[in-house]
Amino acid sequence: MSEQRGDDVIRCSFCGRTAHEVTSMVAGPDVYICDRCIYDASGIVRNDLAAYQHTSPSSTRRSSTHRHRLTPREIKSALDEYVIGQERAKKALAVAVYNHYKRVEAQDYFHDYDGVELEKSNILLLGPTGTGKTLLARTLARILDVPFSISDATALTEAGYVGEDVESILSHLLHASDFNVERAERGIIYIDEIDKIARKADNASITRDVSGEGVQQALLKILEGTIAGVPPKGGRKHPEQSLINIDTRNILFICGGAFEGLTDIIAHRLSANTIGFFTEQTRRFDKNDPRTLQFVEPDDLLRFGLIPELIGRMPVITALDPLSDHAMKRILTEPKNALVKQYQKLFAMDGVDLLFEEEALEGVVKQAGELGTGARGLRSVMENTMLDIMFNIHEHPDIGVCRITSETVASGEEPIYEERKASA
Repeated sequence: MSEQRGDDVIRCSFCGRTAHEVTSMVAGPDVYICDRCIYDASGIVRNDLAAYQHTSPSSTRRSSTHRHRLTPREIKSALDEYVIGQERAKKALAVAVYNHYKRVEAQDYFHDYDGVELEKSNILLLGPTGTGKTLLARTLARILDVPFSISDATALTEAGYVGEDVESILSHLLHASDFNVERAERGIIYIDEIDKIARKADNASITRDVSGEGVQQALLKILEGTIAGVPPKGGRKHPEQSLINIDTRNILFICGGAFEGLTDIIAHRLSANTIGFFTEQTRRFDKNDPRTLQFVEPDDLLRFGLIPELIGRMPVITALDPLSDHAMKRILTEPKNALVKQYQKLFAMDGVDLLFEEEALEGVVKQAGELGTGARGLRSVMENTMLDIMFNIHEHPDIGVCRITSETVASGEEPIYEERKASA
């Protein structure tokens, strides 16, 4: 190898030795490295690799992960702190999530677990609006400390049509994980309004169902597990754009929807008419009763408009109960982020103690029930009740206690104010 290039002596860019002082020199674009530096660097890499393998063997990582994994009962207990009621849904979610992350660990550490391959169990949540579907999914992600994203199925269309591609739901998860692909591949995606992509009709049509059955078809491989190319900034794919590959095999998908009209299908199936004079009276199911969703079967979802392939990829199906007045009252006061606690915190920042009488809470529940929007109606009623009070509270600097009465909720009367006690 020539020792000079352009009358300049070739030196190692790392140690500064010239070419005649070493056995060989590897050249790069305006950079040189000698054989001695290569040998030293390779030794450093070998030592680091050996140290990593010594401190992080599969057995150590496995025991540490097992030690920190929450059991189904612990997951449900954590959900109980934020979500009132819905006992069966919380149990189903806790068991499904526990088994899912056991499956992820089995792939990472047990490459051949007696030849048994564990399949993913995606979840479908059914229930009227305001019963806590989104809250359950969001709380679950917070408990597990994994990336979590919420996507709306109503915005999805087939590739090439106006709207969002199905891969956009993975783009949202990638953003939630700060573009850490490995972390995103262990995340949770909640797809809301999944019932809005049902087939528009059973009969064949000359036009494409681009926001219905077409989206269901596009979701199949992502739900089951595939390597999908995701635009890093979202939006449409184009040939010049570099894509990020995400493996969806270990991403847990939770789909939720109100499924308006599904109770009609279930009630019709369960209330089959009998023919004859001496038959026993058949139990009738009310199609307007949301509790009828508890009896849902895959065939009912098929009649509703979901394709069988999509139903098969969501084996865990659970329905949420409609909220009773008692549950609504508990939602107001018991969870960690209960509405009453939030308003009390806001008033405490101004040095005022906010108190609610029992009759006032019952009045809020009654008005929210009339709205028919579930737990979401509670905030609407509370905002309407507290608006004038929060607007005028600063006009009375001596107020130390604000007591909300039933008349305040029902007719907007002034609450009971008590002056701040003088400090001794």
